[in-house]
Amino acid sequence: MGENADGDQVMENLLQLRCHFTWKLLFEDNDIPDLEVRISEQVQFLDIKNPLGMHNLRAYVRHLKGQQEEALQSLKEAEALIQSEQLGKRKLVTWGNCAWLHYHRGSLAEAQIYLDKVEKVCKEFSSPFRYKLECAEMDCEEGWALLKCGLQNYKRAMACFAKALKLDPENPEYNTGYAVIAYRQDLNDNFISLEPLRKAVRLNPEDPYLKVLLALKLQDLGEDVEAEAHIEEALSSTSCQSYVFRYAAKYFRRKNCVDKALSLLHRALQASPSSGYLHYQKGLCYKQQMFQLRPSRNRQPRRQDNVQELAQQAIREFQETLKLRPTFEMACVCLAEVQAEIHQYEEAERNFQKVLSSKTLSAHIEQDIYFRYGRFLQFHKQSEDRAITLYLKGLKIEEKTFAWRKLLTALEKVAERRVYQKVHLVESTSLLGLVYKLKGQEIDALHYYEKALRLTGEINPAF
Repeated sequence: MGENADGDQVMENLLQLRCHFTWKLLFEDNDIPDLEVRISEQVQFLDIKNPLGMHNLRAYVRHLKGQQEEALQSLKEAEALIQSEQLGKRKLVTWGNCAWLHYHRGSLAEAQIYLDKVEKVCKEFSSPFRYKLECAEMDCEEGWALLKCGLQNYKRAMACFAKALKLDPENPEYNTGYAVIAYRQDLNDNFISLEPLRKAVRLNPEDPYLKVLLALKLQDLGEDVEAEAHIEEALSSTSCQSYVFRYAAKYFRRKNCVDKALSLLHRALQASPSSGYLHYQKGLCYKQQMFQLRPSRNRQPRRQDNVQELAQQAIREFQETLKLRPTFEMACVCLAEVQAEIHQYEEAERNFQKVLSSKTLSAHIEQDIYFRYGRFLQFHKQSEDRAITLYLKGLKIEEKTFAWRKLLTALEKVAERRVYQKVHLVESTSLLGLVYKLKGQEIDALHYYEKALRLTGEINPAF
C-alpha cells in the first residue's frame, strides 16, 4: 500500500509540471511518422537557436510509439544541452519530461529526483507553485511544441506566444514564434501575419526562413518588388537552405515560374527525401503545368499527351505525400482534382468522399473541400443538384473564410444561370434570395424571396 501511495503522490506532482506530457498536444496517430521526419529535418536543416525543444518533442513522440529507450536517449541529448548552455528556466521542460518518462518506465525514485530538481528551481524563482513556474520562457516552449504538432494546436500556440510577448514585447524568439503561427493561420485576406512577420524580420535580420515567409505574404498583397527583394536575400543565405528552398519554391510556383520551383524542390528533396510537404509541392507544380495545357489539349494531340504525363507525375507525388502523411487532406483533394481531369471519375469521387469523412477538418479546409468537390460534380459529372447541395453545406459553416466566399460566388453563378434558363425556377430564385441574404443585401434578398413566392402562386394557382 505504501508503494501505491507513493506512486499516487508522484502522479499528483507530475500533473503540476509544464512539459510535453501535460500540454495535451493533439495529432493523429498516423501523423507521428511524418512528425518524426519533420523534427529530424528541423534539427538538421533549420538553424534553431534553441534546439532543446526539438529534442524534448522527439522524446515525447518516441514515448508515444512505445520506444522508451529511444525517448530516454533524446532526453539525455536535451540534458547535455542544459549542461553546456545557460538555459535557465527552460530546463524545467526537460526535467519535467524526464520525470514523466521515468514514471512510465516504473522508476518512481528516478522520477522523484527530477521532481526535486524542478522544485528547487521553482523555489529559486519564488514560484507560488511547488512544481510549476509561470514565465514567458515556459509559455514560449509550450508555444513551439503546439506549433510543431499541427493545425489542431495552432490557436493555443498563438495564445502562448502572445502571452510571452506581453512580458517581453521585443524578444526576437517570441516574435518569431508569434509571426510563424500567425502566418500559418492567416487563411483569409485580412493578412494578420504581415506586421508580425515584418517585426520578426527586423528583430532577426539574419533569419532567411522568416524572410521567405514575409515574401510569400507580400506576394499575396501584390507587393512584388519588396517580395522579390526578400526572396533574393533568403536564397543568398547559406543558412536554413533546405527550408528556404521549400518555401521559395512555393513563391516561384505562384509566380508561374514552375520550372524554377521544381528545381528548388528537387534540391530540397535531396536533403529531405521523406518530406511529405516537398512531395506535395512538387505535385502542385505538375498540377499547375497540366492545367495550363488543358485549354488547347483537344486541338494538339502532342499537348494532350503532355497533359497525361503531367497528370501521372502529379498523381505520383500526391500519392507519395499521402503515404508519408496519411491525414494531409489537401493532398487527397488535389489528387482527386487531377484524377478528374483525366476522367478517373470513380477514383476522384472516392477521394473527395474519403477526405470529407475526416472528423478533424478545420472550418476553412472543410469549406474548401465542399467547393472543390462541388465543382467536380458540376463540371465533370454534370450534376448541378448535388453540387448545389455541397455549396450549401459549405456555406452552413459560418466562418467567413476565403473558401466561404468562393462557395457563395459559385452558388450565385449557378443560381443565376438556372434562373436565366428557367431551370427549377422557384428553387433557383429562392437560392438567389439566400445568396443576397448571405451577402448582407437584405433588400435584394427580399426581392428574390417575394419573386419566388409569386412564382409559386403562378405554378400552383389556387382552385
